Amino acid sequence: MTVTPAIRAEAEALFAAFRATGALPVEADILQPAGTLLDLYGEDIRARAYITQDPLRGEMVLRPDFTVPVVQAHMAHGADPARYTYMGEVFRKQDHIGPRASEYLQVGFEMFDRDAPEADAEVFALFSRLLAPLGLRAATGDIGILLAAIEGLSTTERRKAALRRHVWRPRRFRALLDRFSGRAPMAEARSRLLAHLGSRPAAALMEAAGPRIGLRSADEIAARAEALLADSTTAPIAAPEAALLYDLLGLSAPAEAALMHLRGIESLMPAISPAVDRFASRLSALRSRGIDTGNLPFEASLGRTTLEYYDGFVFSFHAGDQGAEAMPPVASGGRYDALTAILGQGRSIPAVGGIVRPALVAQLKGQDA
Repeated sequence: MTVTPAIRAEAEALFAAFRATGALPVEADILQPAGTLLDLYGEDIRARAYITQDPLRGEMVLRPDFTVPVVQAHMAHGADPARYTYMGEVFRKQDHIGPRASEYLQVGFEMFDRDAPEADAEVFALFSRLLAPLGLRAATGDIGILLAAIEGLSTTERRKAALRRHVWRPRRFRALLDRFSGRAPMAEARSRLLAHLGSRPAAALMEAAGPRIGLRSADEIAARAEALLADSTTAPIAAPEAALLYDLLGLSAPAEAALMHLRGIESLMPAISPAVDRFASRLSALRSRGIDTGNLPFEASLGRTTLEYYDGFVFSFHAGDQGAEAMPPVASGGRYDALTAILGQGRSIPAVGGIVRPALVAQLKGQDA
């Protein structure tokens, strides 16, 4: 990617605006240890990140974002509360030819503050103010409501864990929900596999299969076989519960109308009540900062195709009505409380942040040359 003087100027202006809020400027190495990302997201991250091998440091990854290293640094020796800003290139593989660059300049802002609804509102209002001259279309969502709904399902912990794990993979999530709720018939290949696993003890099947290949131990393979058989006898998720979750996945309305809808169904899904209360508090905090929540778009499924650390409020800003199909979000962000707990080794602090793509800002201003 070529960083033109116009793009650099937009980046510097955004960086200065974030610093003006009291944010400390931070940097992160371009080469990051791959182990952290693999531990967080599993092997799926290899499809999206540039991973290489260092003879001394082992597997390394070209920086796919700044949030993870900033959280690591903050949890190691940061103050509470704190805010940071950064500017630099990030690298993401793209699986198609289109407007999304595999390398681009990013400017970001992260806030670590225990006053969660107010911090959400402050970050969104800050991005809204800085991007106002571009006339962008805002979108908001709340992954926390979906996660709470999953947690409240009357099904096994194993099935709930599978749904939580795949909430950021919409197609896989939908396929799982269809299967767990009985809406989709069992695939023939899966049926044959289950019949095979149930025909003899796992140890006998492994012995008949020949030499073991791969990293999984015999005990791990046996445990997986037992889990698949146990899941095959699990009762489907009750139709009313499944219907409410499908309803949530498709919820798209102005934020105030979405809140009314959620209040109307929370008696049927009591597990979502705390998340809905936080949503209501956030809207109040947004209104106090001049945001028109009556017309602010809300999509319950927003943020489900990003890196998998957002677990609450999410937002993005798009050019016109074309959205991501024609151009990536000009800015995006959200809440990632769970990430601070994972990287904090027992410590955690609520956190929210976001990034802006200065190249798109310059393009929209006609100054990207």
